Amino acid sequence: MAASSPSRRRPGRRPGPTETRAAILTAARDLFAEKGYDGASIRAIARAADVDPALVHHFFGAKEALFVAAMEFPVNPAKVLPYVLGGPRESTGRRMAQTFLREWGRPEARGPLIGLLRSAMTNEQAAEMLRQFVSAAILSRVGDRFDVPLVRIEAAAAQMIGVAILRYVLRVEPIASVSEEELVELLAPTLQRYFDGT
Repeated sequence: MAASSPSRRRPGRRPGPTETRAAILTAARDLFAEKGYDGASIRAIARAADVDPALVHHFFGAKEALFVAAMEFPVNPAKVLPYVLGGPRESTGRRMAQTFLREWGRPEARGPLIGLLRSAMTNEQAAEMLRQFVSAAILSRVGDRFDVPLVRIEAAAAQMIGVAILRYVLRVEPIASVSEEELVELLAPTLQRYFDGT
């Protein structure tokens, strides 16, 4: 019957919000894996989950939050970026170092972050998906906020990823054991140079 056709489905909450949320997450995982972060649109995810796009926004808001939930990304940019972006440009390096080390220092985040790094190093599809998300949701927003070329933001991020690999993956001493405060003092001036253009 025409009334039951998916194309005639009326927008709004359908029965079973838990099942609807799960269907959206499943569709999102599949499409993010298949098309990457940039290629998977909210409309396409809604279509795959057989829901109205308004329901995706209802449950998750923006695509960034949907990616965090679907891929179980252990760091939510919406929670950490306001601190990095909220202060003056001349202390951005310090805030960036503090935020990065704080997130990697959380035991519940460290394992998944290490897993993501390892996946990205061995699987091109995983690397591309992570690259697109980190670039769109984090790095480009920092660059736009402070009017810094993206290559400088990426260089700063590369420096921090190197620290993470030595400290948390390879556990090279003494960097594996020094305090976060000591590392912030060591890294902040170098990171700040990327923002100052010196």
